[in-house]
Amino acid sequence: MPVPSFSWKAVREQLSGRICALDLAPDLGSEIGSKRWFRGLGTFVGLTTVALAFWPNFAPLEAAPPAHIDDAVRDEFRSQMILPLALGADSGRHMGATALVQPLAAAPERPTLEMVATLAKGDSFERMLRRAGVGAGDADRVAALVAGAIPLSEIESGTQFDITLGRRVAPGEPRPLGSLAFRARFDLELDVGRLDQGAALALVRKVIRVDETPLRIRGTVGDSLYRSARAAGAPASAVQSYLKTLGQHVNLDREVRSGDTFDFILAHRRAATGERQAGQLLYAGLERAEKPRVQLMRWGKDGEFYEASGVGEQRGGLMAPVPGRMSSRFGMRRHPILGYRRMHAGLDFKAAYGQPIVAVTDGRVLSSGRAGGCGNAVKLRHGGGIDTRYCHMSRIAVNRGQSVRRGQVIGYVGSTGLSTGPHLHYEMYRNGRAIDPASVQYVTRAQLSGAELQRFKDTLAKMKTVEPGAALAELEQTASEVAAEEPQREIDKLAPPKK
Repeated sequence: MPVPSFSWKAVREQLSGRICALDLAPDLGSEIGSKRWFRGLGTFVGLTTVALAFWPNFAPLEAAPPAHIDDAVRDEFRSQMILPLALGADSGRHMGATALVQPLAAAPERPTLEMVATLAKGDSFERMLRRAGVGAGDADRVAALVAGAIPLSEIESGTQFDITLGRRVAPGEPRPLGSLAFRARFDLELDVGRLDQGAALALVRKVIRVDETPLRIRGTVGDSLYRSARAAGAPASAVQSYLKTLGQHVNLDREVRSGDTFDFILAHRRAATGERQAGQLLYAGLERAEKPRVQLMRWGKDGEFYEASGVGEQRGGLMAPVPGRMSSRFGMRRHPILGYRRMHAGLDFKAAYGQPIVAVTDGRVLSSGRAGGCGNAVKLRHGGGIDTRYCHMSRIAVNRGQSVRRGQVIGYVGSTGLSTGPHLHYEMYRNGRAIDPASVQYVTRAQLSGAELQRFKDTLAKMKTVEPGAALAELEQTASEVAAEEPQREIDKLAPPKK
């Protein structure tokens, strides 16, 4: 039988296999308490002991003493670093001054100053210019020029102004205004400047092309109508307005299901310069599988929403005048102050002192002021011979003869008159006779007819032709706008030679 030849490769493989089979460092985090764990603990203690045994000593290390840095060394460091311009940029080696160096009497000023000023809330246009360093004469001239293009009161707070100030004519004098540019309106930019050096200030209007195609957002309702509309790209304020409008006609909790289609249109403007501006809700729609379609459009000077048939806002039932719970109902009861039984001709709502009180529906203020045991009270007249009165107010927020809308604040909870504490006593009358407010349910409606109804339907049909998301496309630039964006060559900025 032949004897196998000796091979180092076989020896290495055998040694490698045996070493791999050895469990020198078992995991101390598993099998705690087993033989394998105690063997691993022994290995850990042994290795730690060997490491400490060969440690040279435990004396503290001596650090090198800090180098002495004097002015010469500091200057050498400074000469080798790069300092940003914002911090002065005075790094690098400096030549020593000689006897020929003479100090300047005054440091030279920059020939021009460029800055951005912002109109703060409650501030005036003229004060903003004066704070920016514009002289009184130039500020008055600019204010007069701008007022000729747009009322100064219509300039919104937060508007930014690009201001350039020129070189002073004499020391101590204010810098002359070189130019001033700002966005006066979404569709207008104003530029005040001088055509020639030393010339008077002049105003240049730059009208910005604006497209007012409404923004239509349409999608499928998922788990939540709000989240589905937000996922479709609608702003939060627009979704809230849509839900508020839709909620006056549809029970959003019970009558809206997954798979329904929401559809609403917002006023939207996009400028040729790229800015966008979303406005108020114009149309609110909801398409459901087995129920009639909801189509509401804003119409009229009051901005109310009307159905596609021309019926306006339908607001069923009565709002609670305060959100507090009812503490006493309509009927006979023992009066808490007078001590005998008498008719309680209304409802009492428990509420905190100073809590707002709102009108339960649209109406007109019949009376406003002190009313005997009712204390400070407001009485409203509504349609259908219905009157309501709100008593014990701490403060009244409406005047006699004023028209109020449903949900408008008319006063604040108090305890005036015959009252044991802050609450609201709420009464209702039909044709002058007290009735139980809890038993009344009615609807406020508005109806279009004739030529106005036809205009409403034509506008609605035209609005529904807007494609979803069409207003999000970029405006195509005209030839003049493309030419205006081309960079101007430096040679073109030079004035032509004078003859």
